[in-house]
Amino acid sequence: MHTGQLLGSGRTADVYELDGSWVLRRYRDRAGTTEELAVMSYVRAFGYPVPRIGPPADRARPTDLVLQRLSGPTMAEALLAGNLDAAEAGALLARLLRDLHAIPPRISADPRDRILHLDLHPENVMLTERGPVVIDWSTAEEGPPGFDRAMSALTVARVALDPEFPAPEAQARTLLAALLAELAADGGTAPADLARARTRQHENPFLTAPERGCLDAAVEMVRGCAP
Repeated sequence: MHTGQLLGSGRTADVYELDGSWVLRRYRDRAGTTEELAVMSYVRAFGYPVPRIGPPADRARPTDLVLQRLSGPTMAEALLAGNLDAAEAGALLARLLRDLHAIPPRISADPRDRILHLDLHPENVMLTERGPVVIDWSTAEEGPPGFDRAMSALTVARVALDPEFPAPEAQARTLLAALLAELAADGGTAPADLARARTRQHENPFLTAPERGCLDAAVEMVRGCAP
């Protein structure tokens, strides 16, 4: 299958241009995308902002996803450019988590479970003309929403402490404090959820050694920024 220009590369996938409407997301480390497509279709049916799923490409690989081409910066890019206030970004992340956790589980028989993104942070939110759109559902699963809140908070804190990240730590702390303040009414980040999030991230094979080394300090940052 012919692919166009490489638009971006992440830890696990590359994104290629197909045409003006569609992009191809090609994973490097997964056997297939069936579950990710199912989750995206499910939350989209509830009105949650995810990219539209395109028609299967000719001679597509099992690791390929054809998705709507989005225009606009990521939340992270808008923050770094000074076009988005950190407190506003934290409140927006909290709203996206809250709206996601309002959707009932797709598979789980436990009514307390919800759809969890588990990687919802500023680099996975596109700010389009029609509003924010959440991308990269490769880690989605079902479970208690507190775990998802803890994963988002810990990721923001970990990135803030990464010496290779260009944003000032003070900006990340403002974002994190706003996120946690908004999430307090939903249960915030309980110690057990935060500990589980730390374990999950420490076991992530795509994190670098310095990123793993930031995790304990990131946990303390989340605790310190909580209302």
